[in-house]
Amino acid sequence: MGRRRRPRDPAGLLLWPGAGTGADHPSLVALEEGIPELPVRRVDFPYRRQGRRAPDRAPKLVASIVEEVAAVADELGVPPERLVVGGRSMGGRMCSMAAAEGLGVAGVVLIAYPLHPPGAPDRLRTEHLPGLTVPSLWLCGDRDPFGTPAELARALELPAGPVTSVTLPGRHDLASAGDAILAELRDWLGLRRRPGPR
Repeated sequence: MGRRRRPRDPAGLLLWPGAGTGADHPSLVALEEGIPELPVRRVDFPYRRQGRRAPDRAPKLVASIVEEVAAVADELGVPPERLVVGGRSMGGRMCSMAAAEGLGVAGVVLIAYPLHPPGAPDRLRTEHLPGLTVPSLWLCGDRDPFGTPAELARALELPAGPVTSVTLPGRHDLASAGDAILAELRDWLGLRRRPGPR
């Protein structure tokens, strides 16, 4: 198996939560703490910051990602093309849409991608994937009602950019896969393996 394609020289990582949670989700906090080598920003969508529970429509969510990437790139003094974006479920999906629509980033991380609503495998959320040209990392559960591994395998033929896909044990929340998610993300980012406890 050839070497996996990774983002080139990433200078930062921005992570968005799923629709029903916020940027303080323990899984995102764990990723931030587990990647001390890079600036990691956990970002809430505007509707969460405004105290609303229902997400905005996709165009507004995507626009907020574009704005946040520009702001963080300016803060760090790097071009947006050196930032990796992604997140859990809807957060990752919106990042992939932003990248497919032309947002220049180094790569996209998709944790528990919501391929379709549970029980509705005919309502695929894949229209934008052929426009995804940057490296992408997909970390999905083997029992996720939002998309089976077989369904996801078909979808992963669509992106134009290099795809790294890892199937982890678990459902959509991937509750017991935190260590594996961190290890896979660090490897994909090209970071050294973390030393174990002394």
